Amino acid sequence: MKRKRFSASNDGIAALLFILPSFLGFLIFFLFPVLFSLGLSFGKWNMAGSFKNIKFVGISNYTNILADVSFRTSMANSLIFTVTTVVIGTCLSLILAVIINKQVFFKGIMKVMFFMPYISSTVAISIVWMILLQPTYGPINQFLRSVGVESPPNWLASIDWALPALIAMYIWQNLGYTVVIYLAGLTSISPELYEAAEVDGATGLRQFFSITVPMISPTTFFIVIMGIINSFKVFDQVMVLTQGGPGNATSMLALYIYREAFNNYRLGTSSASAWFMFIIIFVVTLIQWHGQKKWVSYD
Repeated sequence: MKRKRFSASNDGIAALLFILPSFLGFLIFFLFPVLFSLGLSFGKWNMAGSFKNIKFVGISNYTNILADVSFRTSMANSLIFTVTTVVIGTCLSLILAVIINKQVFFKGIMKVMFFMPYISSTVAISIVWMILLQPTYGPINQFLRSVGVESPPNWLASIDWALPALIAMYIWQNLGYTVVIYLAGLTSISPELYEAAEVDGATGLRQFFSITVPMISPTTFFIVIMGIINSFKVFDQVMVLTQGGPGNATSMLALYIYREAFNNYRLGTSSASAWFMFIIIFVVTLIQWHGQKKWVSYD
């Protein structure tokens, strides 16, 4: 009996030692920063001094950011960016996935081609798009001039066109990921459903809305949730392409948080902005999670 108890205790110690590195990493690099930022959102600290210089200011950081024009502009841009990229990206990827799944040969090669931008360096992709959108010598504007557009947009240098250009690049970059996810979801739909619909005389469009869309709704739910979270966190593309300009035309919430922390050294308002973004994403996710019972079909 003693040998069995000793062996069992050794197994428990071995198990603890195996999970200890991951647990310590979770504590040091996730839990502590999260809790520290939550506390800091109610304080004032410029990061130049020690922790003793942190001053409690209550909810003034939250009231200050709500009164800040730059924050409200960044918030509005993030909402526009999120809604546009999620709606257009989801619809476009579903259509492409259906076309590839039914009509295109060499599906494996097509999946790789669509997926390549998603796994490529964001900085490299952003620089390529910067060259493409160059107002004077960029290929896109040269093409527009060749087809008769005398004054093509200045794109990233234009207050009106910078955000649409950023949205287009983001949708293109993430399109491959959502297409591949949808292709995986389409394989779960039984071909017998389409065969029965054809026998009943349903057209391809009717089959799409009556069979494909309802049956693929769990995949759509996952893509929409992840799309909202990722689009709210967009930072790299904005930082490389526009740095939030011209003016604040492309300033996003993540960029605002970065600037408050590392440019203005206001870590309190930066933390408050980060938690404000977390609350928005959390509330939207809860609403969608509750609403999925009505529009998501698991049958």
